[in-house]
Amino acid sequence: MLKWDGHTHTPFCKHGSSASMIHYVQQAIQQQFQRYTLTEHPPLPPHYIADEALQRTLAMPEQELGSYFEQAHSLKQHVEEQIEITVGLELDYLPDRLEHASRLLDQWAGQMEDAVVSVHFLPGSNGNECVDYTADVLLDRLVPYYGSLDQLLHAYYDHVEQAIQWAGTLPLRTRIGHINLIEKFRMSMPELNPLIMQKRLENLLPLLQQAGVGVDVNTAGLRKPLCQQAYVPPWFIAACVKRNIPLVYGSDAHHPDEVGAGWDWFAHQITKAGEKGA
Repeated sequence: MLKWDGHTHTPFCKHGSSASMIHYVQQAIQQQFQRYTLTEHPPLPPHYIADEALQRTLAMPEQELGSYFEQAHSLKQHVEEQIEITVGLELDYLPDRLEHASRLLDQWAGQMEDAVVSVHFLPGSNGNECVDYTADVLLDRLVPYYGSLDQLLHAYYDHVEQAIQWAGTLPLRTRIGHINLIEKFRMSMPELNPLIMQKRLENLLPLLQQAGVGVDVNTAGLRKPLCQQAYVPPWFIAACVKRNIPLVYGSDAHHPDEVGAGWDWFAHQITKAGEKGA
């Protein structure tokens, strides 16, 4: 098993640590990771959400993107004898603004090897809302807009399905980010319908195969006090192993201390799934 952290952040993240890239990578080297992928949040379209102050914390301004790639590739060369660095972005799936991501991809195509494609936003009554900001946003703004928690779940997975199909058209290695991010605040909310979630997740499996898109097995949920579980359930991991869908561990580190967090859980799930399939 390649020891690879495929979803990490940098000081260019406005809601993470100011620690330098090398401090993250030193943590990965100490833990004997073989590959480490930088996947910073790229700029969002101007005024994409109504709360301008919040938007400034979600992604870097466009004028910083060149510096991000410059520093990432300099680091890649600096540590190439110790660890493989691949450079990419965590692209938001923005169905109403696909041309924004297309422009960034065209502009920086020669700089990127990897993309995590994530669903962080859904339309709401006040414009686009961030599904992983607070439980109150989900319950007070998004649930009334969709009519029920069940309908919100369906809307979320509709977007995940579309994101997979879009990711499959991109000219680089792609994986779908934290597919169950909608569960981030599950312990402070009414129960999310497990039958809906099971069915919608099952529907993703053939889409992933057809699109040639991998899965970001994102363990950040294990660290979230209101989630306390990975954003990819064990049964889904086993189903992906059975179908040969690529699975890439993602710490989603926003601080150097989070690099490698949850790796043992991921490795155990992969081993267990392999034993069942043997």
